[in-house]
Amino acid sequence: MPQNLIEKIAQKFAVGFEPGHIVQSGDFLSVKPAYVMTHDNTGAVIPKFKAIGAARLADVRQVVHTLDHNIQDTSEKNLDKYKKIEDFAKSMGNDFYPAGRGIGHQIMVEEGYAWPGTMVVASDSHSNMYGGLGCLGTPIVRTDAAAIWATGRTWWQVPPVAKVELTGKLRKGVVGKDVIIALCGYFNNDEVLNHIIEFSGDGIEQLSIDQRLTIANMTTEWGALGGLFPVDEVTIQWLENRRDYIAKRGLAGVPSDSDGKGEHPRINNTSISKLKNELDKLKPDKDAYYSKILTINLSSISPYVSGPNHVKTMHPISEISRKKIKINKAYLVSCVNSRVDDIAEAAQVVKGKKVADGVKFYIAAASSEVQKESENKGDWQTLIEAGAIPLPPGCGPCIGLGTGLLENGEVGISATNRNFRGRMGSKNAEAYLASPAVVAYSAVSGYINYPWGEDSISINANLIVNPKPKREIKTIKIIDGFPDIIEGNLIFCHQDNMNTDGIYPGKYTYIDDFKPEDQARVVMENYDPEFVDMVEYGDILVGGYNFGTGSSREQAATALKYRGIKMVITGSASQTYTRNALNNGFLVLEVPELTDDLKAKYGNSKPTVTTGIKAKLDFRNSLIFTEDKEYPINPVGTAAQELVVAGGLENWVKKNL
Repeated sequence: MPQNLIEKIAQKFAVGFEPGHIVQSGDFLSVKPAYVMTHDNTGAVIPKFKAIGAARLADVRQVVHTLDHNIQDTSEKNLDKYKKIEDFAKSMGNDFYPAGRGIGHQIMVEEGYAWPGTMVVASDSHSNMYGGLGCLGTPIVRTDAAAIWATGRTWWQVPPVAKVELTGKLRKGVVGKDVIIALCGYFNNDEVLNHIIEFSGDGIEQLSIDQRLTIANMTTEWGALGGLFPVDEVTIQWLENRRDYIAKRGLAGVPSDSDGKGEHPRINNTSISKLKNELDKLKPDKDAYYSKILTINLSSISPYVSGPNHVKTMHPISEISRKKIKINKAYLVSCVNSRVDDIAEAAQVVKGKKVADGVKFYIAAASSEVQKESENKGDWQTLIEAGAIPLPPGCGPCIGLGTGLLENGEVGISATNRNFRGRMGSKNAEAYLASPAVVAYSAVSGYINYPWGEDSISINANLIVNPKPKREIKTIKIIDGFPDIIEGNLIFCHQDNMNTDGIYPGKYTYIDDFKPEDQARVVMENYDPEFVDMVEYGDILVGGYNFGTGSSREQAATALKYRGIKMVITGSASQTYTRNALNNGFLVLEVPELTDDLKAKYGNSKPTVTTGIKAKLDFRNSLIFTEDKEYPINPVGTAAQELVVAGGLENWVKKNL
């Protein structure tokens, strides 16, 4: 059975499934990732880890801690938090990087944790970035991180995989940031929502690793769960250059150097030679299935600006510069665009110029190593001489922390990955995104500007949606305690993009003594106040598409469970919602054919419909039966069954310590 590269890597890192099982999209897997990274949120994972009864890490070499988000805060409270995290890491023996070393994702790349052909997770949404090196990076929630610390494992449902073909060549002055802005702005109708992306095409070979990292990083903002580039000669050359750079730099500050050979523990001759020998295995099969194929011609892309306050709205710089939108602040910071090449591009356009009056231009390297290299090249000094304000290597203003936030009425242009309203400061400010060169040139111009000498042309792109192939379903093994059959009456909520506020109002989220019965009483209150009185214990809820979008509050899953809903079936679901649900022993399945049939039958005149339809779920044969039709479902494998039987991830961990 052919596999795409996502499925191949998932197969490699999955554990405990039946012999002969070939991983495909939709499978629930127990996985043992190569590494798990947590940053400042390590402080929140530690009590979860201790609460489940764990006293040591399952694999000390698997766990990485980095301090990067709030490093400008030197208050006693934050310094105490940082010390507790460092002390915990020392007591456990895992790798630790202190504040000032850099942004965690950049460290994972620089220090070889994000290795091509492996699976690495982090409790941060921009772990997608590792895909720039051909490493399957995907986000997890904090409970998952605690589970990995304790057992080495967590679970993952393989998302649908979309292929993005990059053809042609970039024109002069166009960089990776313009490519991902173009993808977000052109395909802006949730085409890749909750998918994971494989990049391919002849255009890739000219993209540097820095550009690939930028594109992969912002697949998050596009709505995807990951973005994976192929492992090719460009990847190998980057690793060899990195090996040589480390040899000159020395191993000071590198954890885990226990081989006694003076080599970096991960980026060395042996590891690179092994990777070269595995290149043929790190390719998708010829007939691999992709749910969607998106194509974009790189030569049709020009420099773009995204916003304000929305990633999926874009403007060609040749047009927006004519409007002379005055700016107050400019930012060259964050994990997406503060590497050596980015800083060099910014320095080139400001050399010999000064930051405009009334503008503050903030710069922060992605890591201390990036800053040092940029200083050696003279680029850092060029930016400082132009009037840029340096910040320490870390996250800072990108997430609304520290110096330089947007104030009421201000306009900012940034090389970061997000420009959501209020993220970088005041909700009454406007934020735009662009490449480092556009940001820097705007800073010295005083308004959004770039000396692009060509008019923009129409983007040449295409989308193909492939029909889902009929999957050969083998009989599924059912573990003790998990039912072969579930039956229940269908209750239908047609709403697409049902957000977590609709399911569980935010005003209840931080009431600490809110009991399960209280959650059950207010479930769906914002969506349909009559819902709570319409449902019966044992009903099965069928929802629309992108069910559970919005915040990550887990009560949006547990409230339905406590109300007596047996499980949720959707056209599609937010992966964060699905993750929170299964982490609480509550099953969410995607069956778009059933959702479509109920939409056709009941329309949208009522928010909630008691259908009277009794459904029978046959988990052994992966089928749902209603009165007059049967629907295939993705196999609910052992990993998912164990979580349901245990009542959630924390209980599962306790059983497996």
